[in-house]
Amino acid sequence: MSKAKGFKKSKTGTYLSIGTTAFGALSVLKQAKKARTEHDTLRLVDAAVSAAAIVTGVALLLRELKRLGDDDVLFG
Repeated sequence: MSKAKGFKKSKTGTYLSIGTTAFGALSVLKQAKKARTEHDTLRLVDAAVSAAAIVTGVALLLRELKRLGDDDVLFG
């Protein structure tokens, strides 16, 4: 159980979390597109809030990667 607990704080676990979060963005994009075509303001606001949460989540995960000392090209 200790290995699974530590996986979340590992580089691999963080990359997996970023991928999962980015995959969730696809459903938010579909929701926003449907809301625009149906002129549903409330669903459009919901999609915008969800998108903001996804952006924030990815930013937090990228910060965690930097903290873990990832030597990826993106981080210099």
